[in-house]
Amino acid sequence: MSTHELYTTAPTEALWEVTASGAARFSWEYDDGRDRLLALYQKGKDKQWDAVRRIDWDLEVDPYDPLGVPDEALTVYGTRYWDKMDEQNKKDLRRHYASWQFSQFLHGEQGAMVCAARIVESVPDLDAKFYSATQTMDEARHAEIYARFLQEKVGMLYPINDSLQGLLGDTLRDSRWDMPYLGMQVLIEGLALAAFGMLRDTTDKPLPKQILAYIMQDEARHVAFGRMALRDYYQQLSEGELREREEFVIEGCYLMRDRLRGVEVLENFGIPRKDAEELSENSEYLHLFRKLLFSRIVPCVKDIGLWGPRLQQAYVDMGVFDMGDSNLDLLMAEDEEIAEKLDAERFAAEESARVAEVADAITLGSGTETG
Repeated sequence: MSTHELYTTAPTEALWEVTASGAARFSWEYDDGRDRLLALYQKGKDKQWDAVRRIDWDLEVDPYDPLGVPDEALTVYGTRYWDKMDEQNKKDLRRHYASWQFSQFLHGEQGAMVCAARIVESVPDLDAKFYSATQTMDEARHAEIYARFLQEKVGMLYPINDSLQGLLGDTLRDSRWDMPYLGMQVLIEGLALAAFGMLRDTTDKPLPKQILAYIMQDEARHVAFGRMALRDYYQQLSEGELREREEFVIEGCYLMRDRLRGVEVLENFGIPRKDAEELSENSEYLHLFRKLLFSRIVPCVKDIGLWGPRLQQAYVDMGVFDMGDSNLDLLMAEDEEIAEKLDAERFAAEESARVAEVADAITLGSGTETG
């Protein structure tokens, strides 16, 4: 079955072509680069994994409740539209919301793969090219995973959100080599990481929990890479150049905060767009969600040296300024630990099952010999 048959609405273009500008840069300096970045590159090589083997795809998923999150997380919960829905409508709504969320994750991961490949092409330093190559593979794996989950377990996809597509296009069209870092590693990936984390910590379904935990383990390295590279580079820029990048961050943050709300889902259930936008604006869950979306972005932006008065004021207006003091290293370490703990639990369960199987075989064999 073609993926296009699973879309709720056909994508406007079968193939989206972005005309990118900028130069491909070759470095003839093959001596050792920055120790921190080369250590991250080594970790990127060591931590490669196979989505077919590491994830337990045999786990059952109810397509009408793929994530198991509380109904309170649904924008229409408790409204007159919710009260009018029968149980089947509510099941369909849960499916659509999960499909919309994971579809945006999928499209964002494909964008991250393309941006990582652009970094390999355009970044001037060879150590950064090395690491970006490992990230390109990571992002390909993430797109593979989300696509498989949506196709096999949910059976439904949504097209890319217009605002996400717009920010991705702006990131790729910019000729400055640092913009794929800033647009993708800091903004889009930062928002995605916060969304992944909220779902990872609230879902009671084992398969999406595995998927989110393992992907976030990779993303912890990606954020570290972006921080290292941009912090080093931005120390060399003029005040004017830094302000240009701050304006890009401000615009991107407002765009993602105000437009990634799942209004498309409500429209598919016959709710007029104006009402859908109003419901989204008044949703207590979405208010909390939108604030938490910036838990990874604000400390990262501050850390890399983009912290001018206008940017600080934008974060005050969004109500997220205090997140600038969050410990990003601690958040990333927790992401690593959660994935490792999940692995340990799975391996322990598999080992126990193998031991029990051997014990049963021995018991059965002993009984046969006695008889």
